[in-house]
Order: sequence, then C-alpha cells, then structure tokens
Amino acid sequence: MTTSILPAVTLDEMLTALGRSSAWIEAGVVLGCLGAAWVVVRLIRGAQVPQGSVWFGRRIIDGVLFPILALALAYGARRVMLGLDLPLAVFKIAIPVLLSFAVIRLSVRVLSAAFPASRVVRVAERTISWLAWLTVVAWITGVLPVLLDELDTIQFKLGGAHVSVRNVIEGALSAGFVLVLVLWVSAAIESRLLQGAYGEQLSLRKAAANGVRAILTFVGLLLALTAVGIDLTALSVLGGAIGVGLGFGLQKLAANYVSGFVILAERSLRIGDMVKVDGFEGRITDIATRYTVIRALNGREAIVPNEMLITQRVENSSLADPKVLISTVVQVAYDTDLDTLRPQLVQSVQGVERVLSDPAPAVQLSGFATDGLELTVQFWITDPENGSGNARSEVNLAILRCLNAQGVEIPYPQRVVRTLA
Repeated sequence: MTTSILPAVTLDEMLTALGRSSAWIEAGVVLGCLGAAWVVVRLIRGAQVPQGSVWFGRRIIDGVLFPILALALAYGARRVMLGLDLPLAVFKIAIPVLLSFAVIRLSVRVLSAAFPASRVVRVAERTISWLAWLTVVAWITGVLPVLLDELDTIQFKLGGAHVSVRNVIEGALSAGFVLVLVLWVSAAIESRLLQGAYGEQLSLRKAAANGVRAILTFVGLLLALTAVGIDLTALSVLGGAIGVGLGFGLQKLAANYVSGFVILAERSLRIGDMVKVDGFEGRITDIATRYTVIRALNGREAIVPNEMLITQRVENSSLADPKVLISTVVQVAYDTDLDTLRPQLVQSVQGVERVLSDPAPAVQLSGFATDGLELTVQFWITDPENGSGNARSEVNLAILRCLNAQGVEIPYPQRVVRTLA
C-alpha cells in the first residue's frame, strides 16, 4: 500500500534531503495541513462531544476523521509541490506516519465500538500500534522494500498455485481491513437501531441488530477470504466438515445461538422483564445471541445460556401484565372486631405509594391460629424491578400503625397449663 504513495529511498538520501532549506517549507505545509484538519473536524463536530463516535472519538485527534483528513490534505499538498518541481523530504516521512496513524485510529475505534466491554481490544490496540509504527520505521530506513523483496522470493505451493509469504501477509492485512470495515458498519447499524428503544421495541431492534451483525460478518468473512486469494468453491468440503462439527462437538453452542434468535423473534422474554430462572430472580438487561444477562435486585448478574431459557421452566412476572401480587400475614386477638378493622387496614395499605388502587388491596381471614386470628393482606404493585421486599416492609409498617391507632392487640404466644391434682 505504501509503495504506491511514496517511492522507496535510502536512509542517507532521507537525511540529506532533510538538511535542505526546502525541508522547512515542507514542515510548515505539513503543520498547516494538520491545523486545517483540526479546524475542519472541530467545525463538523460542533461544541458537543458525541458519545462513542468512531469519526470524532472523545477528542478530535483520537477519532478517525482527523488522521484521514490530514492524510488527504498532506497528499494533495505533496502533489502540488511535485508539480512545482520542489524537492521533497518531510512529506516522505509525514505521509507514512499519517497513514499509520489513520490505520491505528480506524482499527482501535471500530474494535472499541464493536466490543466495548472486551479486554482483548486493548491488546489489539497495542499490537496494531506496534506493527504500524514498526512498518513506518522500516519504510523510512529503507528496510521495508528489501524485506518485501526477500519475502516475495519465499514461495510455496498451495493447491495448484504458487504463493509467496508476501502474498500471504498482504492478503491477511487486506482481510483484516475488510473485517474492520464490516465491524464498523454493523456497529453503526446496531447503535442506530437501539437508539431510543425500550421495552418490547428494544427486544425487536436487538433481534434485528443481531441478525444484521451475523449477516455482515458472514459477508465480510467471504470478502476477506476472497481478498486472501482463497477459492470459495473449495470451501464446500470445509462447509461439510463444519456441519459435522456443529452436529457433534458444537451442538450446545449452536443451540444457544439458535435459541437466542428464537427468544427475540417470539418475544417470550424481553429486555426489562422480571424473570426467575433456575432459582435466580432478576431483571433481563441484555439478550445476546448466545446468552442472556439477568441482574438481581442486589446487583448480582447471572449469564444464562439461551438454550436454558427455551428448554426449562421460566417464571416471567412481566410477560402479559407487569402487575405483581404480594401478600403479608398478621395475627390479631380473637376478640377483635374484624368487620371494623378490615376496611381500616385496606385504607392504610392503599396509602402506601407503590400499592395500586386497582386492583384494590384485600384483607382475608386466612386461618385460626393458636394465638389469634390470622389475617392475610394482599396488594398489587406494578414495578417489581424496584424490589418487592421494600414494598412489603412499607405495607407492614402501615398495618402496624393502623393496629396501634385502633388499639388492636397483636397477641403473644399463649400456653394453657393445667395441673392435675
């Protein structure tokens, strides 16, 4: 890629060219290109910093647009100076540096947008940075052209074609570039689809985003293989082997991926639903292609394979109706006037903020206990994701205040002791 932009030079020629007075003019032009690129990006971005933008980043210089625009301006200025028959030295260094900077920014920002919570992104960032800057150093010192020529002489036979090590490296770089572009497009589409969505709409858009990413990744993989030079017709045997592998060794993984799309398509589980799976209760925060994340009210998160959500019993408190029935039990003395007390308890429970008035709370005589009359107080809430224990506590406090105000006794355990003479 670099050989088409600048001709190869030796290190001695580079140092000699940098000692000329025209090098200062080139340096000024390069600085002007950087300043112009900064101003243009600043005007396009505006005063507000976009969150997670691949083009602009958190700052102006860590986005993709700044190095690409600076590279375009520098390349245009170089063409102008060549037309004026001016000797070039600084541009032979500046353009490869800007090209490497653009490659690093593009790769890092796209990987960060596609995999925001992955630690592998940092390792990839350092690896890409080292490779890009080492390539620039090798080009400037004149080592890269010699190395490429030597790699071109190392050939081996792949099928019916002769392939050199240089072809393999260039094909791998082309494949990586294609995959980065595919990840960029899929991340941008996913971000646009999920923007401003919630509830059932969020689940539908999540399904569409997962489908788009899978299709684009598959197409990008085919394009990458074509860029490497692999004949796609030769993949029929490989596809059969992969099918056998999925049927035996990877059946659980394939089942989880298929189950993820089934869940999103059927909408039996949606992001934001309160569910209970395998004894773990919480709110669904994310439905990925392989697993579902459930966050409990105490902050713990469970990663549940999607196949489990299809094949096992799942309690969903929000599927048809978000209202949840909660009950609490209290005992009163046997001589309590229940006809007078029950309406007052209902009124007290209705005064709790989270308790619904429709359906209204109910107080039922559920049993005759050893020490008193057992009353079951039932009430409904519509926000189980905020917890049921705190709502039950507020209702219990309201019941206690009502009983104290009415002078109703909560009986202590009683035992009758009979002494036989």
